[in-house]
Amino acid sequence: MGVAERRRARGYRQEKLAHLLGVDRTTVGRWESGRVFPQPPQRRGLAHALGLSLDELDCLLAMPAVRVQETARCQTEESPTPGDSDEMMRRAFLRVLSVSGALAVLPVDEAEALQEGAGLGASADFDRMNGHLWQVYQLARSKKAVHPVLRDQLSMLNEALASGRGPTRSLLSAAADLFQLAGEVAFDGNRYSEAASSYALAASVGREADAYDLWACALVRHAYVEMSERRHRQAVQLLGAAARLARRGDSALSTRQWVASVQAEAYAGLGDLTACERAMDQAETVRELAGGSANGGWLRFDGARLSEERGARYVQLGRFDRAEETLTDALKQSDLAAGHSYRRRGAVLTDLAVIGVRRGDAEQVVAYGGEAVGLARATGSGYVVHRLQALRGELGSLSEDRRVAGLGAEIAALGMS
Repeated sequence: MGVAERRRARGYRQEKLAHLLGVDRTTVGRWESGRVFPQPPQRRGLAHALGLSLDELDCLLAMPAVRVQETARCQTEESPTPGDSDEMMRRAFLRVLSVSGALAVLPVDEAEALQEGAGLGASADFDRMNGHLWQVYQLARSKKAVHPVLRDQLSMLNEALASGRGPTRSLLSAAADLFQLAGEVAFDGNRYSEAASSYALAASVGREADAYDLWACALVRHAYVEMSERRHRQAVQLLGAAARLARRGDSALSTRQWVASVQAEAYAGLGDLTACERAMDQAETVRELAGGSANGGWLRFDGARLSEERGARYVQLGRFDRAEETLTDALKQSDLAAGHSYRRRGAVLTDLAVIGVRRGDAEQVVAYGGEAVGLARATGSGYVVHRLQALRGELGSLSEDRRVAGLGAEIAALGMS
């Protein structure tokens, strides 16, 4: 739910809200579109009018609602091919989007009272199935293979939300969980607008459920969309809101540490070494948490990836000696780790190939880049393909080497498949 949706839920027209706050109606429109942010003196009045805390208002303002609305409109206007599982999943998602928005008007406490004693196990069933789906997603070489079962789960969720009994907090939490998985599948396929829509819905539903960790994790995933399109400052804003929410969540979970880890990536994108290392050090505190700090589903951060993430940040910052040592160690660990993510390994290989480019070492570029291409072919991971396409854009004069030119051609072919 964005600012506009919250305003309508409170019964205000733009003109009425503008009058209450002493601003022009067009100013309210610009706030809702994300083109401008309210000034500090206006924020308190806006938060009060919308029935939000200042932190909650920050989260709504940080979500790029215009992109979500435009994506939903464009997708609704599409004419999908019958039987296309991707399009069916998108349609199911859009149905859930509209239904959940309408059902959110019913107070959660009232909905729970209606269900009390009814013997409904729907939310527990969703929790179990969602956990299973996350495991399938993590182990699947081709992430799009999860589409059909995810589509069915979205359809069942739609029916549960539309059952007339209203959403309980536990059912809303299960929905926020599932929407994040839908976003992950879209993100891996390089469908960033769809991923953003899913994450925005997950954040909105997480808020309705008072599930601060789920809400924060949805914002973290949304920040990845911003960073994938090199909007690092916007990512920093989203992650700042996520960090504030995580402090209100369960301290036994690793949400705060995951937020810090992703903040390090955003700071590296801005070239801020000091802030990046400070965030990485905060992420390292995950090692102080007891077992069970990650649930293996919507929260998977357990510190196992810290070395490769630190190495990747050093690549972003141009600290290649430190980066290569860290990434090489991470690669050795992945050789020994059972069930290590192919996506993660592909990212490490690509980072090592980037170091080769920066050093002008064609041998290193071909060795690591070639293995990453092989993984991308085997898994169909859009994420690895995206990383490789960025590598291809940096090859420059190294493409005069026949082997490097061949690697570039292979990467180009991946993008067309």
